[in-house]
Amino acid sequence: MFHTIEKRVHGAFHAHIQVRYGVDLAFAIEQPRQSDFGEMAVPAAFQLAKQLRQAPKKIASELASEIGPIEGVAAYEAAGNGYINIRLDRGAYGAGLLGGESEEAAASGEKIIVEHTNINPNKAAHIGHLRNATLGDTFVRMLRARGQRVEVQNYIDNTGVQVADVAAGFHYLERKSAAEVKALIADPAVRFDYYCWDLYARMSAYYHDHPESAPWRSATLHAIEAGEGDIAELAHLVADAIVEKHLATMLRLGVEYDVLPRESEILHLQFWASAFELLKDRKAIYFETEGKNKGCWVMPGLSEEGKVIVRSDGTVTYVGKDIAYQLWKFGLLGKDFFYRRFKTYPDGGELWVTTDDPSAERGQFGHGSRVYNVIDARQSYLQDVVVAGLRGLGYEEQADRSVHFSYEMVALSPRCCAELGIALSEEDRQRPYVEVSGRKGLGVKADDLMDTLIAKAQEEVDSRHAESAPEERRRVATQIAIGALRYFLLKFTRNSVIAFDFQEALSFEGDTGPYLQYAAVRARNILRKLEERGERLPDFAAELSREAMARQLQSEDFWQVLLAASKADSAVERALTAGEPAHVARYAFQLAQAFSNFYHQYSVIHEENREKKVFLLWMTDFFRRQLERTAAVLGIGIPEYM
Repeated sequence: MFHTIEKRVHGAFHAHIQVRYGVDLAFAIEQPRQSDFGEMAVPAAFQLAKQLRQAPKKIASELASEIGPIEGVAAYEAAGNGYINIRLDRGAYGAGLLGGESEEAAASGEKIIVEHTNINPNKAAHIGHLRNATLGDTFVRMLRARGQRVEVQNYIDNTGVQVADVAAGFHYLERKSAAEVKALIADPAVRFDYYCWDLYARMSAYYHDHPESAPWRSATLHAIEAGEGDIAELAHLVADAIVEKHLATMLRLGVEYDVLPRESEILHLQFWASAFELLKDRKAIYFETEGKNKGCWVMPGLSEEGKVIVRSDGTVTYVGKDIAYQLWKFGLLGKDFFYRRFKTYPDGGELWVTTDDPSAERGQFGHGSRVYNVIDARQSYLQDVVVAGLRGLGYEEQADRSVHFSYEMVALSPRCCAELGIALSEEDRQRPYVEVSGRKGLGVKADDLMDTLIAKAQEEVDSRHAESAPEERRRVATQIAIGALRYFLLKFTRNSVIAFDFQEALSFEGDTGPYLQYAAVRARNILRKLEERGERLPDFAAELSREAMARQLQSEDFWQVLLAASKADSAVERALTAGEPAHVARYAFQLAQAFSNFYHQYSVIHEENREKKVFLLWMTDFFRRQLERTAAVLGIGIPEYM
């Protein structure tokens, strides 16, 4: 509602300025510094003053007197040195919310592709992967909440170095055959992704300590790319089994995907070969004949020596395959995968995976007009190379619409390390956070983290609701734990390093997921208690006329609370513009705070004045719906009780 009126105000002023002054002015509606100045402020006069060489105050007075009526606006006031303050029609605003006036969605009709998670399928997921998946999933939810058509991709690098190292570990270190690895995968007593976590660390250490073993990696990579031999079969088994584990881990977090594009098909279906020819034909890469990159195909311009796309041994680097993948996303490659249905999610959503089998189905994937790649900030240079590849091929528009949705790493607080049993030096104990390393095997597995959070939440739930059924308490504890985790990973801006801490994440007070959940549960409880008293929820539309709304909203407290509760869509829209899910988390916290103040200030059920009681009940129900909607955008469920 608020966002709809905001857009009306902007559109009316923009059109009037264009006619009145002949200026196509870009400006943003602002929030007044004080609530008594109104609900919106138009700063256009300040920008016009420079072009018209007139005082902002004079221009503001002209605009305020000439603009004419705008639906939902009660008054305009030229204020200060050039602002135009906007006051809304409170009765109409309340009646509009009561009548269910929906926000005008910002849907453009285009197809947006968001690629996220992208865990190398060589070992268990860790806490850093959870930040990637939570950011990507929440950004998708934000886009869909505003009516956008989004395709969610999870790229599976099943032919890369990390998978090769685990396959080499099985083949060279453990001397296991494909049949033995298959039996290991099927063994219910073995957590295969955890097993591979340890094997990967051992193999990395072996390469470091035995430089003479380096050819193993190259031989393994060649075998995988060719898709032939025992090692290739080992890599295939490892990657497929780990992908299944990753999907299960992410589903615990509420994360789902539409399609899993696999790197093996990029190679087998000649995606890379086609991209390679394009890059050579359009002179986007060149063959180096001297220096340390001799024998390599190199992309110029990004550094003094350029970026190697194809190594001297003929193997393609990760970024080379990623250029081919990005071309496919935009529908620029002239090729497509074949697809098979991989699984159906509990909510009915379908997940597809690519295949090179011509008898499989064709799909409607790819062909996006905008692409967001959720990849950590340490990969910024490689993402720049991908964009440079598009530009080198002449695809300037697509390069501009390729967005690296970057984020910083997740570390652990020293207190968190102690709770997880991670030994720290005295120096590390004094640090604000402790970095983790998957290559060294030092880190927190995603499932272990969630299990620990659920166990801690279970202690709190058990102490408060011992009378409830065990399975019910487990369900509530899980919702609280996952809500706490998602919120903690989202409340920091993307460029912030996170130091994860159990106590901070699970707190029922302050800027946390449980605080948001608790506010929604409280709102539900008020309505439930009404029914327990033998009363029914009123017919709000029948009892709250526009005039009644106007009377109740004369109270500044009620008006400010309603404004706060009605800005969910505006908050999501602004967060999308900024590319910052943390803004939605911040709004959710403010919304929960506003309801908490409302809850403590007004005795809703015991109010004796009928009109005021009906209004307070409607406000409670409206808060509940807005809290639940905002929590859903953040991927946070509301438990039955707290």
